[in-house]
Amino acid sequence: MSKMQPINLRSFKQKAKNTKNSMRRFLTKIAKEAPRGLDKKIAVLEKEVWQETDCLTCANCCKTMTPTFTNADMKRIAKHLKMSLVDFQTKWLKQERSGDRDWVNKTEPCQFLNLKDNKCSIYEVRPADCAGFPHLSKKFKDYDHVHKQNVDLCPATYKLVEKMMSRVNGE
Repeated sequence: MSKMQPINLRSFKQKAKNTKNSMRRFLTKIAKEAPRGLDKKIAVLEKEVWQETDCLTCANCCKTMTPTFTNADMKRIAKHLKMSLVDFQTKWLKQERSGDRDWVNKTEPCQFLNLKDNKCSIYEVRPADCAGFPHLSKKFKDYDHVHKQNVDLCPATYKLVEKMMSRVNGE
């Protein structure tokens, strides 16, 4: 079993750029023809991934992506920041122009990320999207599209798919 290593973001981005297409093809294939017991196998691999992945040395998700803020998230965070909901939305968020018109961050990196230590200043009340990211423990068939999207953004997702390719594919 590997020991947790700091993430070299530059190295990860290069490695992911070189392999993302093959990983995405693999995810498409396995989503179409999922091996028996896939979610149980993924659960074992996920435990290994978290023993090897130090998110605080990366924070690429907070630097390059935005969560979707639910109404419950916005109310909880606004209360925590001692702001009205409208003031919170006005100061920190924007509503997407198309689709579901979700509330998202105005800026990247996330305004709540401390770039010195990669810690979230609202961690205790962070959005549900952040709390669940990168969604590795969810049912694979419901999140295969998310893994395809995240394989070149999140080292934990990358490691999971890498492990799946070497151990789940051939069983």
